[in-house]
Amino acid sequence: MEKREWRRRILERRATVKDPQGAAAAIRESLLDQPWVQMAGLVACYWSFGTEPSTHGLVYALWKHGATVMLPVLRPDNDLDWAVYDGPDSLAPGRNGLLEPVDTRRGVDAIRTAALVIVPALAVDRTTGVRLGRGGGSYDRALARVGPNVPTVALLHEGELVDGVPAEPHDQPVRYAALPSGIVRVGRVEAAT
Repeated sequence: MEKREWRRRILERRATVKDPQGAAAAIRESLLDQPWVQMAGLVACYWSFGTEPSTHGLVYALWKHGATVMLPVLRPDNDLDWAVYDGPDSLAPGRNGLLEPVDTRRGVDAIRTAALVIVPALAVDRTTGVRLGRGGGSYDRALARVGPNVPTVALLHEGELVDGVPAEPHDQPVRYAALPSGIVRVGRVEAAT
């Protein structure tokens, strides 16, 4: 099955998700319980839209707990610039109507300084960690800039952690999938040294 068909099926299924607010709350609480989330001083996240698992409460909670939260700003070339979230009033409609922070842009490389990176996904392959996005390549470019020891987490609805996500050479894996049922380490686990 091609990526386009995967996207169509997942988006169709997402339209029928029961209790999306409860699912978002469960994901938020699971993440906030993790020491590696609690210790992250600078977090790169995103402001969800549509049928994505909501990040609104998560972003707010991270900010209220003292983390600096950067959100993406979509550039004309579909790469992601970053700006700091400073509360609910710090967002305004950007390109394509997506809410973006109004703070000073920090550049595409700002994500290199994040201690935690949270990204959207339609699905994640449990074996490889490859995520299926919406097809613009924005997050693959951003993830390519993230250091190898930084936790990268994709937020998913139940049933979206799967086997066999179609992958291309530019696709970047994540290390964790956060679902309402909990957080799952994905991809190949490095051998202990």
